[in-house]
Amino acid sequence: MLRPAALALWAALALLCFCGFMALGTWQVQRLHWKHDLIERVAQRVHAVPVPAPGQHNWPAVNAERNEYQRVRLEGILLNRHETFVQASTELGAGFWVLTPMRLADGSLVWVNRGFVDPARRDPARRGAPQPEGLTTITGLLRMSEPGGGFLRQNDPAQGRWYSRDIQALASAHGLAPAAPYFVDQEGGPGAPEIGPMSAAPAIWPVPGMTVVAFRDHHLGYAITWYVLALMVAAASFYVGRLEYRQRRRRGVAADRVRVRHA
Repeated sequence: MLRPAALALWAALALLCFCGFMALGTWQVQRLHWKHDLIERVAQRVHAVPVPAPGQHNWPAVNAERNEYQRVRLEGILLNRHETFVQASTELGAGFWVLTPMRLADGSLVWVNRGFVDPARRDPARRGAPQPEGLTTITGLLRMSEPGGGFLRQNDPAQGRWYSRDIQALASAHGLAPAAPYFVDQEGGPGAPEIGPMSAAPAIWPVPGMTVVAFRDHHLGYAITWYVLALMVAAASFYVGRLEYRQRRRRGVAADRVRVRHA
């Protein structure tokens, strides 16, 4: 049997844990609704009619919540001499994203992810088609910059090693300005074949349209876990409370019998 002070402390800790677990479960339910709303909005953007990419005067307002995965259209000249390779892992295997800056009519720059190449196709002469020259129109998905590196590695601009599509760092490394705070994942042309692990090797590289639009959605499982923990705390509290009540009752009955015996 616990002393009153210990029992009060145990009850306070149990209440704190119960409230904490319930709060975490409710927070995950809120995150679940937010994630499903995000997935729905992104699905609408991906399949929408392309709109002009945000111009330089709109760059400060561009953010992930409002613009990520928006289908946009660009027209300009690709600066192929500044082509940069960023490490990638896709359904076609390991290789690189080909990022090329596009100079727009107003002089500003937008980096374009033209697609995936395997290590054997880094050389433009081995890609099955010449690089685009002159005025070019590209349609694709707006993506936000990826600062900080990736694959547990930091970008190394000095050595030309890139592990994430950090637009600001790319522009700085090539001395290009002004550059948009986003890049565009070029989409495949009409009738482009589906890409998968069993696909035949493409005839033309880089391979565009390989953006993976997927979101982790484990919030329901997390919510259930927190609520189950809260229920376990409540059940344990009920058990301890009942046990303490019975022990105290038995002790009280025993004390009454002693008093009756000595009366």
